[in-house]
Amino acid sequence: MHLSRQNPAEAHHRTETRELFERILDEVGKIYVGQDELVLGTLIALFSSGHVLIESVPGLGKTLFVRTLGRVLGCNFGRIQFTADLMPSDITGAPIFDMKTQEFRFRPGPVFTQLLLADEINRSPAKTHAALLETMQEYRVTIDGVSHPVSRPFLVLATQNPIESEGTYNLPEAQLDRFMFKLIASYPNQQEEANILLLHSGQGDINRRLEQDVQTVTNPDEILRVTVSNADVRVDERLVGYINQIVRLTREWPQFHMGASPRAGIALMQGARTLAAFNGRDYATPD
Repeated sequence: MHLSRQNPAEAHHRTETRELFERILDEVGKIYVGQDELVLGTLIALFSSGHVLIESVPGLGKTLFVRTLGRVLGCNFGRIQFTADLMPSDITGAPIFDMKTQEFRFRPGPVFTQLLLADEINRSPAKTHAALLETMQEYRVTIDGVSHPVSRPFLVLATQNPIESEGTYNLPEAQLDRFMFKLIASYPNQQEEANILLLHSGQGDINRRLEQDVQTVTNPDEILRVTVSNADVRVDERLVGYINQIVRLTREWPQFHMGASPRAGIALMQGARTLAAFNGRDYATPD
């Protein structure tokens, strides 16, 4: 693969991006132990304007992870517990009548945040899932013909429990296609679990440690700036062809119920660019 020489400004920027990535990992690791693939995949999705579906059993600290990430990134954090009776307006918000002004005004729902944990998303029906679709793709909520933009960056981390199937709904293909990654969070190894126990064995409350020990190393504006600059990472034509081949083969493979859409190829390319930037490179590679 032919590589052109980086100019000094580009090289400096790539170094800054790599250092930012390393600082984020260091701060998150002060509270959230292990799950390296989950942390890496989430950061790649965040800096690629994507979303993440997490499959895991309960008790692995997903809420703590998102709270810690919000603290480190300087972003707002929100959580929605999906249930069978959750209504779309419980997610997006709804107009309410103001007795003082005698007018309706829009009351924003919990989706108006920057890091949104959609916990046990498969416990709600498709009608409720649809409330997230527009926001995940277009970063806005439309109520009564009026569009309300959400803050950027905006990252949805949806979770589902692979063990329990009673009282759950299959996610529609249209929503599954909105997620950049499906990540599997498994049980920690013995050393990681020992470190978790040590972390929680002290006198200090974990919430206080999160506030006192974890530093904010970036902000939403810088995240958006880095996300935009990642589009400048070069992708060789042969790598584009490789991505195209992977995506098309999924449509022919008999074991797959449904092949990947063109959006999957775009996500692969964006993820490769972001990972390259995290590694201080101005070019993407097949790994």
